Amino acid sequence: MQVHLLQSNLELGKVAEVLLQLRPQYDLQGLKAQIEKQQEASYQIAYVKQGEEILCVAGFVVGEKLAWGKYIYIDDLVTNEATRSTGAGSLIINWFKQYAKEMGCQQLHLDSGVQRFSAHRFYLRERFDIGSHHFSITDI
Repeated sequence: MQVHLLQSNLELGKVAEVLLQLRPQYDLQGLKAQIEKQQEASYQIAYVKQGEEILCVAGFVVGEKLAWGKYIYIDDLVTNEATRSTGAGSLIINWFKQYAKEMGCQQLHLDSGVQRFSAHRFYLRERFDIGSHHFSITDI
């Protein structure tokens, strides 16, 4: 198992297939188009690969805010349903911790839907704190 940064769109199709498990509101072509659009605004993708199989995918941005300083925000994190509990999730989180240090980031952030209980157990095991409540208006 090894973590890779998506450098070109050669693996985008395989990566997008795994991301569809988290973002089923898209079809494969629509998701790939949205990823490409977000890449223009600094969105990046890290993924865990073993052999030819994509085990885990995380979309993220590096940014800077008054509240957090320089940070990495993980927008999308999903482990392939077929390869859960193999250590791929822990591997990518440890990669993010190291990558954050290399990028000069002080913090690592993500949001998780309130219904994703198993994901929350994982994040707490990986030493994430519940630092705030996220509020949104989604019907504007």
